[in-house]
Amino acid sequence: MKSRIRSIVLFFIFSYCSCKKVIQVNLNDAAPQIVIFGEVTDLPGPYQVSITKTVNFSATNDFPPVSGAQVTITDDKGLIDSLSETAPGIYNTHTFWQGVPGNTYTLSVLTSGKTYTAISEMPQAVPLDSISFQENQNFSRKNTISVVPYFQDPPGIVNYYQFAEFVNDTPLNKTYIMNDRLSDGKYFNLPLYDDSVHIYAGDLVTLYMYSINADVYNYLNEMQQISNSAQSLTPANPDTNLSNGALGIFTVHTVVSKQRIYD
Repeated sequence: MKSRIRSIVLFFIFSYCSCKKVIQVNLNDAAPQIVIFGEVTDLPGPYQVSITKTVNFSATNDFPPVSGAQVTITDDKGLIDSLSETAPGIYNTHTFWQGVPGNTYTLSVLTSGKTYTAISEMPQAVPLDSISFQENQNFSRKNTISVVPYFQDPPGIVNYYQFAEFVNDTPLNKTYIMNDRLSDGKYFNLPLYDDSVHIYAGDLVTLYMYSINADVYNYLNEMQQISNSAQSLTPANPDTNLSNGALGIFTVHTVVSKQRIYD
């Protein structure tokens, strides 16, 4: 269960990365770039960092892994963890330490003589009270079921949220994000619409809610805009908290979840 939860964010970020590659143009002569995805949560570790390289636009969607990198995660309280490569391009922390809201974490990757860093503070957790279901009708006039999360947004604090949904242990290939810019301190009960997926009676639905920071929210928001602009002729990379020209994101977030059977 814990390994599934830890992999959710990377699953959705990788799916966006694939979409982004489809719409980029004139990339056949582009030099390969480092792509780094990593996360720390308030669940017990170990945590994982993935390092790959980009490929030309005309190549297959298989991103070559980067082996032999020196990868560390540190925090502002003196924690230092040097990650081990457990599979080509996959690096895991050694210890089962647990991320703490309010702490700031630094990811450092040294490979091919270049160092890439990212700094990210873990937000405070926001409780998820419950979930319900709402019936909708999509553009094809087919009935669909959307999950509705219920939670209290803390007043006076800028909050960013990400949701991941599983139906019978199968993840939906969509990331939902929202902020409280217009709803600070209000009680949220907004449905998470997805016209492409149906929930049927007896299905077990699990909803994960992450409290993310502005860097991750902006990254995911830009990825959504890129993936929704399939006709765009302008190549673009979303802003990232990684330095030195690396692509990807280092996310530090909390995790809460609720389950419910649709009946």
